[in-house]
This record gives sequence, C-alpha cells and structure tokens, in this order.
Amino acid sequence: MPARRLRCSSAISTVALLLAVLGAQQAHAGLFDDEEARRQVNDLSIKVNERVDTLSKAQIELLNQIQSLREDNAKLRGQLETLQYELESTKKRQQDFYVDLDGRLRKLETAGVAAADTAKPGEGEAPPADAASKKPAADPAAEAREYEAALTLFKANKLKDAANAFEAFAKTYPDSALTPNAYYWQGNALAAQRDCKRAIDAYRVVVNKWPQNPKAPDSLIGVASCQQELGDAKSAKTTLEAVLIKYPDSPAASTAKQRLKK
Repeated sequence: MPARRLRCSSAISTVALLLAVLGAQQAHAGLFDDEEARRQVNDLSIKVNERVDTLSKAQIELLNQIQSLREDNAKLRGQLETLQYELESTKKRQQDFYVDLDGRLRKLETAGVAAADTAKPGEGEAPPADAASKKPAADPAAEAREYEAALTLFKANKLKDAANAFEAFAKTYPDSALTPNAYYWQGNALAAQRDCKRAIDAYRVVVNKWPQNPKAPDSLIGVASCQQELGDAKSAKTTLEAVLIKYPDSPAASTAKQRLKK
C-alpha cells in the first residue's frame, strides 16, 4: 500500500508539473500575441496619420487651385467686359464714319451739280478752248464704292489686296477727301505684313501732305511702330516726341506718352 501511494503521488506531481509548464507556455503566447497586436495597431495608426496628412495637403492644394481659378475667372470677366466696351466703341466709330462719309458724298454731289450748271455753255456758245484738257469730275458714288471695297478687304484680313486697293484708290482719286485715309490704311495693311519700309512711306504721305488731317497724328504713331519693329528705337522715340509737340491734344498723344514711359 505505501508503495502504491508513493507511485500515485509521483504521478500527480508529474501531471501538475506538466499543467504548470503548459500554462506558462500559454501565458507567454498570450503575451506575445498582445505585443504583436499593439505593434500592428501602432503601424496602422502611423499609416492612417500619413494618409490623413496626404489628404490634408491635397485638400489645401485643391482649395488653392479653386482660388486661383476664381481669380482667373475674375480677370477673364474683366477682359471680356473690356472687349465688349471696345467692340461697342468700334461699332460707334464705324457708324460715325459712315455718317461722315455720307455727308461728304452729299456735299461732293451738290458741288458737282453746281459746277456743271455753272460751266454749261449757252446755246450757240462755243466751249472754252481748254475744256478738253480738263479732267472730268470724279463720280462720288464710284469713289465711295472703291474706298469701301478696299476697307472690306482690310477687315477680311486680305492685307495684300487691301494695300493694293488703297494704293489704287489714292492714285485714281488724288484730290479726294478720303485719300489721306486711304494712305493711312495702306500703311496699316503694309505694317501688318511687316513691310515696314513701305508702310512708313505711306504714313509719311499723310503727315507731309495733309498735316492737319485727323489721320496725321495716327500716321506718326504708325511710323514709330514701324521704326520700333525695324529696331530703330532712337528714331521711334523721336517720332513719338514729335506727336506730343505737333498734336498735343490728339488721342495719339496719349498713346505716345504711354509708349515713351516704357
């Protein structure tokens, strides 16, 4: 009996030792699982924070882009309003031009009729000896059509044809009230083609032959622009200063002042 009890006690002790060992292993495994979980949670937290920072930066950048677009939109709105104003001003100037042209044509027609009545010889009276040598009176209607045709070419950006048409008009109607305008627009058409030397020649005809014409100061501005295009800044400056001296109250003088400031 004592031997059996001893063996039984030894067996119990062995079982208890095994249970203790198993418990310690489970406890160690549980501790290891907690540390791994904490590590994973920490890594996840770092990644989340990084993503939040990235999203915040992206949101700030998006807000900046939106603000920039708003500013650009405001600028474009202002430019559109300016263009609309300039378009309306151009339309008004064009209407004024046609009204003025119509008035001039009426005066030319009246003057032509009066001159024809005055010069008409009486019955049986011989015409003056030099009548055949005098140039026939220009046809105001044809004159207006040719000038308008040249302007139409210019507006259609057919610059070469427009320059030729204005030159032909000036040669055909050298004494017309529209001839200074024809030389001015010929200069503009040539300048737009970068034919600056010929453009300067056309502009200078207006300045030299019709110095009091409204197109004279604008022609000087055209000369200065061509001189600048040719790289002759000194001459361009002298020409702009001439605009201020000769035509101080003209709109061209304001343009000359702005260019001289640059």
